[in-house]
Amino acid sequence: MKIGITCYPTYGGSGAIAAELGIHLSQRGHEVHFVSYALPFRLPTFQQNIFFHQVETMSYPLFEHSPYTITLAAKMVDVTQAEGLDLLHVHYAIPHAVSAFLARETLGGRVKVLTTLHGTDITLVGTDPSLHSITRFAIDMSDQVTAVSSYLELRTRQTFQPNRPIRVIPNFLDSARFRPGREAEARHRFARPGERILLHLSNFRPVKRVTDVIRIFAAVRQEIPGKLLMVGDGVERTTAQHLVRELNIEKHVVFLSRQEDIPGLMKIADLFLLPSELESFGLAALEAMSCGVPVIASRVGGLPEVVEDGVSGLLYPVGDVEGMAQGSIQILADETLHDRMAQAARQRVLDHFDADQVVPQYEALYEELLED
Repeated sequence: MKIGITCYPTYGGSGAIAAELGIHLSQRGHEVHFVSYALPFRLPTFQQNIFFHQVETMSYPLFEHSPYTITLAAKMVDVTQAEGLDLLHVHYAIPHAVSAFLARETLGGRVKVLTTLHGTDITLVGTDPSLHSITRFAIDMSDQVTAVSSYLELRTRQTFQPNRPIRVIPNFLDSARFRPGREAEARHRFARPGERILLHLSNFRPVKRVTDVIRIFAAVRQEIPGKLLMVGDGVERTTAQHLVRELNIEKHVVFLSRQEDIPGLMKIADLFLLPSELESFGLAALEAMSCGVPVIASRVGGLPEVVEDGVSGLLYPVGDVEGMAQGSIQILADETLHDRMAQAARQRVLDHFDADQVVPQYEALYEELLED
């Protein structure tokens, strides 16, 4: 098949999944064409059967803001005609699904549109009163719609009451790349022998509750020697750094900003912290689990579909810093418990979230669309 994929190319779960999907589809013999304003951050610069088409934004004095939705739609039309695309798979509803609808109508319906909902396009952007109606329209006008978790599928139906069913196809990863492997030299870059490494990875938005991460670690460190790696960047970074200084734990917290080698960092961690206010799936938790790292997280959104409470990690109410700290200490202090959870985490990924399990579900949906 010839598949067009559009996503936000910046750091985030939707762009990561879109890039991984394109890579695995290309490896399975399909021709994949990415259409966006920049190369997705996890996409290699060269990969067989993968092509990139850049959307050039238009500059004109009459336009106060560049009409990206229109220029994206026009690019989708051009690429579909030039490359003979069979379908457009767009990730994130606004504006990508709207652009794909415009492209399909321009082409007289000669291309199918699949929209994948990832989370904030429904729980944040789509619920804005100014965008609610157009988000619902984009969902209804897609030929098929998927959501990355049962939670998100339910939330979408409750919020928008769409006229079409929404299928759940979960996020996934390459378990061969995200795999366990305690590398002593890499650990020694951050921690001394006997110290535990706790890890947090996010875009540092308020919903991630990064100050809770700092407070959890501060409580853990009173019982267990350790280091905290804060991977990512965003508006809450300055607040988090101020709290680290206030708690006098600067020597034990490392801010690493955005990193390319996420699997390498996950492998050296002993525990992953994700105390978010909301997660529609929790891709970072999945990546940690695939590397054999137990997870401490909030019992919200799609996280209970990823982390089995008491098996591959522990889940707590949002804001329960004390509970999460005690849970962290419990796992880190008991080697047998830690190893059991680490093995269970890895096995859960292999059983339910590996690319070889999930990508064929998208292939089958593509084929169903084209048969229609």
